Amino acid sequence: MCVFRTWQNLYIPKRLIVLGLCALAILINYADRSNIAVAIVYMAKEFDWSSTTQGLVLSSFFVGYITTQVLGGAVADKFGGKWVLGVAAVGWTTFTLLTPSAAKLGLNYLLPCRILLGITEGAGFPSVHSLIASWAPLEERSRTVAIITSSNVIGSVIAFPISTWLGSSPWGWESIFWVFGAVGVVWSLLWQIYGGSDPNNYPGISNEELDLILKNNQKGSSVYSSLPTSEEEEIIDEGSEDIIDVTENSETTQDNNELVSEDNDDSSTAIKNSHIPWRLILSRREVWAILVAYFCHSWGFFILLNWLPTYYLDHFGVDIKYLGYFAVLPYAVQGTSGFFVGILADYIIYRLKVRVIIVRRMAQIIGSWSIAIFLLLATHIAKTPLQSIILIAIGTGLNSFTLAGLTVSQLDIAPRYSGIIFGLGNSLGIIPAIVGVALTGWILDTTGRNWNIIWNSSAALYFTGASVFSIWAGDTVIIE
Repeated sequence: MCVFRTWQNLYIPKRLIVLGLCALAILINYADRSNIAVAIVYMAKEFDWSSTTQGLVLSSFFVGYITTQVLGGAVADKFGGKWVLGVAAVGWTTFTLLTPSAAKLGLNYLLPCRILLGITEGAGFPSVHSLIASWAPLEERSRTVAIITSSNVIGSVIAFPISTWLGSSPWGWESIFWVFGAVGVVWSLLWQIYGGSDPNNYPGISNEELDLILKNNQKGSSVYSSLPTSEEEEIIDEGSEDIIDVTENSETTQDNNELVSEDNDDSSTAIKNSHIPWRLILSRREVWAILVAYFCHSWGFFILLNWLPTYYLDHFGVDIKYLGYFAVLPYAVQGTSGFFVGILADYIIYRLKVRVIIVRRMAQIIGSWSIAIFLLLATHIAKTPLQSIILIAIGTGLNSFTLAGLTVSQLDIAPRYSGIIFGLGNSLGIIPAIVGVALTGWILDTTGRNWNIIWNSSAALYFTGASVFSIWAGDTVIIE
């Protein structure tokens, strides 16, 4: 009886419930897109598809995915992430379930189905980042972003072996999409019950937890301010009092008192809250550091995600029944290491007092350069599939350091617009996904299956993105 009462009185932090469901949503989101990497091997065999056709099917998802990145983040930032994420999940679950029927009807039906799947999945990650900005205390943000983002590779870890087992089962490759779609239905029901956009209005939340979440949380700020660049900081250090403040209707105002008086006017605040400062967002080098890094990083990431099973089938002759199990190792290592990277980053920043910008830059360099180097080693040195997969797994494991660099950077510089900036970055990241994934199939068909071209170009972009990010990235709030 005492145990029952103790259990009844046990308080489960509400942020763990909401953010835990967000992590599960990202896991399902990526499982629903990753399963096609295994399923397409069976589908290509049944429908006699060339590599070019396979590339078209794989890349069609991203044509839809790019359309809702910014929109999903903007709507979530403005109206709350619960409903954006909930509606998106219902959509991607529906089109996952419809994929087998569309494939049997032909490419004219399958391609629109994959595009619609991409449209609905596109709002998922930006809305989750908006929810992180609302729910995660400042000192927990690195680990929260790392853990939730690691869920995407965990989704692939789950999708590859389960898809392989289902594809080789008596139920056939169609069951891959039916099983993952059913999981999405269950999550959607749980989210409607336990999801929430705003901790202030969440039922049962304690005052202590609410104070912890809202402490130093700048999501609700209503003034757009541009903090000085390094050049402006030098002027300030020399005694200048001129600091540029940015509002919605005017790029610069030299009277800070006038801006403060506007804050006290409710109508003025309402106007500011209803607009997004696009010019300011796109004028900052810190934002472009994120956008360029997303573009470069996504090229290799999405090619690995979509083509790795085919690579082992094609290059090493791995049996089709073992492809999913074989290709899962890099994502298992990356997902596991990702859980520790965020904790380590928060410890270094808040315990060891190392500057945020140093942690972000070093994390991005370690993550991107490592995957590039080990991908090149796997391409030019590995002689067996085991050697190759071990090298790629080491690279993807170290690549999880980018979770403490690029992936969390928008929360450092613009927490209120984190969903929008993440959406912008992910949108640019989808361009190489569309081009790179489709181009891979064409290159394979026209170069006699030359995989070296694929992996060398991916490594070059990993190096480039990390270099740009390390030069331009910031660690202070530039847009409030």
